[in-house]
Parts: sequence; C-alpha cells; structure tokens
Amino acid sequence: MTTRPSPVAEPAGPATPAGTSWTRVCRVEDIEVEGGVAALVEGRAVAVFRTHAGELFALSNYDPFSRASVLSRGIVGSRTFRGEAVPFVASPMHKQAFDLRTGHSLDDDAVRVPTYDVRVEAGVVLVGPQRETGESPEEERE
Repeated sequence: MTTRPSPVAEPAGPATPAGTSWTRVCRVEDIEVEGGVAALVEGRAVAVFRTHAGELFALSNYDPFSRASVLSRGIVGSRTFRGEAVPFVASPMHKQAFDLRTGHSLDDDAVRVPTYDVRVEAGVVLVGPQRETGESPEEERE
C-alpha cells in the first residue's frame, strides 16, 4: 500500500475579519488536482477538494463510517451513480464514497456528511459556513 502525505492548508493571508462568514483556506494551486486539504473552518474540520475539471468542493473532514477525520486524504474521482456522473471522494479507511456536491453517501442512502460553500477570490480558496441539511449549490443559486 502506498500513502501520500495529507496536505494541511497553509493560511493564505490574514485571518478572515470577524463578522464575515468566509474563511480563507489556501491558494487554489496548493490543492493537488484530484486531491484535498484539511482546514479548520469555524472550529470544524473541513476537507476541500479539487477535481480534474478544476471544480472545488468542501465537505466535513469526518468520515462517519470509520469515525475519523480523514476524508481530505481520500481518493477523488468521478463515477456513474443512478445514471449521472458524480464527483466523489472515497474514504481512505473503508472506501465508502461521498458525493462532493451534496455530501450524500453513494453506499448508504441514510448517511450524509455536511457540505460547505466554496469560492475563489484572487486565487485564494474561501470556505463559507456549513450548508443546511439537504441544501445543494444549485438550490442556493435559484
């Protein structure tokens, strides 16, 4: 078995000012393509991922199956699920997959990890507050 070091996001500049809801995590180029980084957002462990297509997603770093904060070290990819191409991360522990867009487990419909909004400003990745359960990026834009 081979392992790769889990990158920890280096601060991208001064901390986000008090009263704002976005946390600076790192520069986009600090996240490997098909990889993730761990960050602390509002006191919670968050994993930020970059797909081959260049999309960024943020989920809780906590894997509910293994009960460990390891998702940032997971395997990122895309697979067909219910007839749709789904970007996912597979836990490095037991390989359960989570939809990067919604946090829903692709292996157990009853399991979901929290998701966070992500945006980029001047090449810096910012993570917003935790989304409400069931909320998706598409619903937020409407």
